[in-house]
Amino acid sequence: MNTRGADPKLTTDPEGKTIRSLMLPMLAGMTAMVCYNITDTYFIGQLGTLELAAISFTFPVVIFIGAITVGFSHGTSSVCARLFGANKLNDVGRVTLHAILLGVVTGLVLLLLGLATIESLFRLLGADDTTLPIIDRYMNIYYFSGVFLVVTLITNPVLRASGDAKTPAIIMAVAAASNIVLDPILIFGLLGAPRLGVEGAAIATVLANIGTMLASLYVIYFRDHLLILGPLSLHLLLNSWRRILHVGLPSMAATAITPITTAFITYQVAQFGQEAVAGYGVASRVEGLGLLAFMALSAGVMPFIGQNYGARRYDRLENGFRWCNRFSLIYGSIAAGLLAISCTLIAGWFTDNEIAITTAELHLKIVPVSYLALGIAMTATNSFNAIGKPLPGMFISMTRTILVYAPLAFLLARLFGLVGIFVAASLANVTAGAIGFFWFRQVLGQFHRSEAPVSRRNTAPSPR
Repeated sequence: MNTRGADPKLTTDPEGKTIRSLMLPMLAGMTAMVCYNITDTYFIGQLGTLELAAISFTFPVVIFIGAITVGFSHGTSSVCARLFGANKLNDVGRVTLHAILLGVVTGLVLLLLGLATIESLFRLLGADDTTLPIIDRYMNIYYFSGVFLVVTLITNPVLRASGDAKTPAIIMAVAAASNIVLDPILIFGLLGAPRLGVEGAAIATVLANIGTMLASLYVIYFRDHLLILGPLSLHLLLNSWRRILHVGLPSMAATAITPITTAFITYQVAQFGQEAVAGYGVASRVEGLGLLAFMALSAGVMPFIGQNYGARRYDRLENGFRWCNRFSLIYGSIAAGLLAISCTLIAGWFTDNEIAITTAELHLKIVPVSYLALGIAMTATNSFNAIGKPLPGMFISMTRTILVYAPLAFLLARLFGLVGIFVAASLANVTAGAIGFFWFRQVLGQFHRSEAPVSRRNTAPSPR
């Protein structure tokens, strides 16, 4: 197989330097994407508070679609990183093709289900007759973007698993820039385009996703030769799907619980008015920016942990995990302080409604205090995924969302109002961080006790 192959630095260079080399490009790409999301929220907010509230109701559904595709992404990344670490490059091309086929089929199913359930689903989430028509216009277009997004969310992790984090970051940045340019043109009817309102925002997303899909396919097939096209063997196809879903399904379940929990929290916030939902939506978008570094860190952890596990470099797993935890503590403390200081100013950028601003302020003062623990939880979860042991990661995520966050939010909202909901979020993050830290440390200890670390790739076990 003629390929640029895996970057050997993932198993040889200093751990902190290696993780940074994977993390920083992803941080740049993710920053661009979150800037697009914030810009998108800003433009929609200029249409009115009602439009802003309507789009806020779509967040749980959008996250759920992302959860399904991210499950395939994590499964593919885990399998390919371990194959790269074991120097089995031919298998990478086959697994990549099979993962894309699985993703496309799933994307089409989600499209059909989504279009058929718009009204019933969003009424369940608390949308009323004032916001539902706006939601309907937006989601009837937005659902098509998922079919194209799923391919990019599979191919980009393959590139990262090979040690190339820069190309996926560039693709993400170009997608964000395209969205930012297209949004005002299509929403407000600039440069001779028709004024489409919220439909314009959805169309911009679809067009950008088509572009990123084509770019990512070009890179993995023509440039890096990480995709093998040929006759399909049912046996090999099912084998690849089994290995991908072994990690992907638990990861998908854990990630899918998040939008379900978010939907429940949105419903709780809606009890305080549609304006509160708008403020919660603003804070959620801003929180995405605050958590970017942790998202980039967890994206970098998977190829690092996966390759070194495939090469049986258990000493590097421990050192890398320790470096990630130190980063989480430092960055989480800084982010919490900055958001607490600037939350009033930030909320005022998006809306002038007093209730919406107050809700956003409360969220951005209370929840970020727990970011340092959330970073540790995210690192542990993706580390478990990378070594092909997804169930502990799923347990960590589900403990945070359905065992702690949802029930506490329900109880504390009745005792303390909106403050109680956001305190529940902080407590959930702290609980997940503690569980993730001690559990993965225990697994690292088991590796050291079972076998002395080695560095030669030809002694690596066959990844699952």
